Amino acid sequence: MKLQDYIDHLDKLAFENMYGSDFFLTWEKSDDEIAATFLVADALRHLRQSNTSTRIFDSGLAISQFRDNSTRTRFSFASACNMLGLEVQDLDEEKSQIAHGETIRETSNMISFMADVIGIRDDMYIGKGNEYMRMVADAVQEGWEDGLLEQRPSLINLQCDIDHPTQCMADMLHIIHHFGGTKNLKGKKLAMSWAYSPSYGKPLSVPQGVIGLMTRMGMDVVLAHPEGYEVMANVEDVAIRNSKASGGSFQKTSSMKEAFSGADIVYPKSWAPYAAMEERTLLYEKRDFEGIGELEKSLLAKNAVHKDWECTEDMMALTRDKSALYMHCLPADISGVSCVQGEVASSVFDRYRIPLYKQAGYKPYIIAAMIFLSKIKDPQKTLLTMRDRKLKRFFD
Repeated sequence: MKLQDYIDHLDKLAFENMYGSDFFLTWEKSDDEIAATFLVADALRHLRQSNTSTRIFDSGLAISQFRDNSTRTRFSFASACNMLGLEVQDLDEEKSQIAHGETIRETSNMISFMADVIGIRDDMYIGKGNEYMRMVADAVQEGWEDGLLEQRPSLINLQCDIDHPTQCMADMLHIIHHFGGTKNLKGKKLAMSWAYSPSYGKPLSVPQGVIGLMTRMGMDVVLAHPEGYEVMANVEDVAIRNSKASGGSFQKTSSMKEAFSGADIVYPKSWAPYAAMEERTLLYEKRDFEGIGELEKSLLAKNAVHKDWECTEDMMALTRDKSALYMHCLPADISGVSCVQGEVASSVFDRYRIPLYKQAGYKPYIIAAMIFLSKIKDPQKTLLTMRDRKLKRFFD
């Protein structure tokens, strides 16, 4: 597609409310706003691949706050901000006054004097991560309204306890390109399946984000997990509403084989039971480290009962034409490579390695699009200005 094609598609959508807004959960955005994010991500990629500068800032800061470990999302956020002209500064809580009891309101304003974006990952504790992000957003909104800040930083959810919007939207854009457009997704079967892991406590935000987004595309989404590995009931409600509105379907099963049977897309990924994650949060609040240790032992033992929940060659043979698109947010627990036995057989992972890396490669553009739409009042005009100013990204 040419840049004008992206512009023409954007002209048909209503997404003006994204200007000046934050991005917390995908299901808080309209269908047009989701579509606009995909289009802007593709338009920015088109410009960059044609050696055109996509800088909309001459200066400014993007603040990243990672309260959990990260590789892909951390570097995707940095890449996205750099692509738009922002410099990234990481907020290390141990090196800040947060460690000395500084309040969320104070910290949020102190880091935002020249900041245009704040990206936060806070996915460890149920009922805490998304709440924390909204407290930061409220604090900078107050600071802007009080005249303390020259601009109001936009907040981007880089993964919370409920959703992982940058990951799941990158996943969705990968699916859109793989199948040749959203028009070809209706009726496609996607299996979001739990898979065995020799570790415990993996967040629920990826499976929840997947069922909360993919059900909007008219696909037949199946959530598979052993009994006791439930996700949040209110997110399942979102998936049910989405599937009814899109003409797709949402089903649950306790059989990995049933989920994989005839699937066009499989997403085997481990996560911790919702009830256990709630219990862990309460234990951390009480600083009951002995209780946390006991919980970890019990969860590892519970996982071990379900070692047969692995994405093997036999499982892949059950999919449509034995060649479903295998997806993972990475890093995957690869049997015989990163662990003795895990989520996926090494032969399956190796066969899909390049598509998996391509899947991850959409995330910087999705994040850049989220920032772009929150900062630019007339995205179509700005995209055309980028093209017409003929400023190269690099001089070859």
